[in-house]
Amino acid sequence: MELLLSLCFFLLFSSVAPTREVSFTSNCSAQFEAIRATLNSSGVHLPLHHRQSPCSSSASLHSDLPFSFLLHHDARRVSYLSHRLTAGRPVSLPLSQGSSLGVGNYVARILIGTPAKPFTVIVDTGSSLSWLQCLPCKVSCHAQVGALFNPAASSTYAQVPCSASACSDLSSATLNPSSCTRSGYCVYAATYGDSSFSVGYLSQDTLALSPASIHGFVFGCGQDNEGLFGRSDGLIGLAKDRLSFLSQLSTIYGNSFSYCLPSTAGTGYLSFGSYTPANLAFTPMVSSSLDKSLYFLKLTGITVQSRSLSVSASVYAGTPTIIDSGTVITRLPDEIYAALSKAVVTAIGKKRRRAAAYSILDTCYVGSGVGMAVPDVQLVFAGGAVLKLPSRNVMVDVEKGRTCLAFAAAGGVAIIGNRQQEGFKVVYDVGKGRIGFSAGECG
Repeated sequence: MELLLSLCFFLLFSSVAPTREVSFTSNCSAQFEAIRATLNSSGVHLPLHHRQSPCSSSASLHSDLPFSFLLHHDARRVSYLSHRLTAGRPVSLPLSQGSSLGVGNYVARILIGTPAKPFTVIVDTGSSLSWLQCLPCKVSCHAQVGALFNPAASSTYAQVPCSASACSDLSSATLNPSSCTRSGYCVYAATYGDSSFSVGYLSQDTLALSPASIHGFVFGCGQDNEGLFGRSDGLIGLAKDRLSFLSQLSTIYGNSFSYCLPSTAGTGYLSFGSYTPANLAFTPMVSSSLDKSLYFLKLTGITVQSRSLSVSASVYAGTPTIIDSGTVITRLPDEIYAALSKAVVTAIGKKRRRAAAYSILDTCYVGSGVGMAVPDVQLVFAGGAVLKLPSRNVMVDVEKGRTCLAFAAAGGVAIIGNRQQEGFKVVYDVGKGRIGFSAGECG
């Protein structure tokens, strides 16, 4: 594998992506300033946008993609997460071209370098290493909205040597071993379950935040970045590993973060620092030997129209449950999903005509979900936390004239996807080992 990585960097062809400046409309800025006024003034707050929001710089690239395309890549991500829990940690690096994984449906903007430059990045709780596309981009860079990060233009940039502890930490942060250049600098390989990947130099620079900055922030300087990353400039990983964005900020802002995932029409936020626990319902964060970097919690029940599904408590107890910002549709074990689908179909009755299945979604109806009499669905977690889902979080319009239940079956694992989290404030209090929910925090 080290030989393959070395070859990547010394290929004679070099591709630099066309770029354009990031543009955030005044209306988008006004929306975020209104939200910022309600948040804790001592923390760091970043605007968060849905990938198809007009406020998102990546919207234009994927605005015409069918929803089935998104579901296809969502299924690949779920397959990868499930594999991590059942088959151990992969050690090989897939470098072949192919269908790529659509990770991180929400983007934020960060500032890196001296002088500081802005970059629009995917936000992903299911991965650890953060990375940017970098000059000279020796192998391949996808089209992005702004200029590639230029290490030569930053007076505080440095490559990380192979002897550094950060290089040793890569195996747990990326699930792939590190490699070294001939000059002794560390090479990373971040993979996302299929042929999506970023390969480059492990680096460090100043991450500019207000009111403080992180000097020596460790990230990947990507030289070969291939996959469904839209027009983003890179990715920030919010998992629990030592190299993650969260861990590196924790010395200043504490070991917690929160977000509110907006719809395509709204503006959300990603915050680091203290939070106000009022109006939050907490559930314990569950430790798991299956994967120590992911966020596990315990799903104890689901209700439809205030009636619990006919599923044994032992089924819930035996199900590993992950909460993930990058998975779109919530996955449930087959038995739980079948009971949910049956209860929803019973509640809707003959008020709507059934439609054919759509990709992985098999509980579908003719017409739009807007104005539909959607039954009340609640996800119940250990400790009493409950997600009371609005109708838009229960059904999803997959195409004109067809709406489907926004849940799917996934064998023996459960993943709480971002469709069900949309509009909620979600707090990851890693320090206290808990996850909190509060409804109606963003549009």
